[in-house]
Amino acid sequence: MQFTVHPTAIVDEGAQIGEGTRVWHWVHICGGARIGNGSSFGQNVFVGNDVVIGNNVKVQNNVSIYDAVTLEDDVFCGPSMVFTNVYNPRSAVNRKNEYRRTVVKKGATLGANCTIVCGTTIGEHAFVAAGAVVNRDVKPYALMAGVPARQIGWMGESGERLDLPLSGNARCTCPVSGNSYVLADSVVTREAK
Repeated sequence: MQFTVHPTAIVDEGAQIGEGTRVWHWVHICGGARIGNGSSFGQNVFVGNDVVIGNNVKVQNNVSIYDAVTLEDDVFCGPSMVFTNVYNPRSAVNRKNEYRRTVVKKGATLGANCTIVCGTTIGEHAFVAAGAVVNRDVKPYALMAGVPARQIGWMGESGERLDLPLSGNARCTCPVSGNSYVLADSVVTREAK
């Protein structure tokens, strides 16, 4: 398999890295990490041992992906966003056996400087705004903002805000992609073409 690793990066023995993946300046990938094809890791990224990363994932500068985090295909992690893996850390208390799993589903965007508190699932194509703090599960296609994060709208797969209410039943068409979305029982799905 062909992947690119900058000379300043450290990739520990045993790490699985897919074809076409690019590892840039000062990145450290631990030996237990499993990374798919066509992903990119910007400057100063850390990837732990118990981490699974899918295909076409973009991790921008200064992101640490700690143990117990899974990023599915097409996830975007903005600059300096934060993952945690212990809910109530103390330096004097060893809680490595208490890591809470975090899953970021296919196509989700995590904006610059946002924080994802461990134990949460971010739904498919959800969009977390810059600086938000997510401390509970996020629905697919939800647009989240604030501290703590709350839902303020819906986002389509092309990254455009959808003209849908937060709840009820409605449908709309994305002005960029032409995809149709349906809101039913407070859940958004994309209609098949």
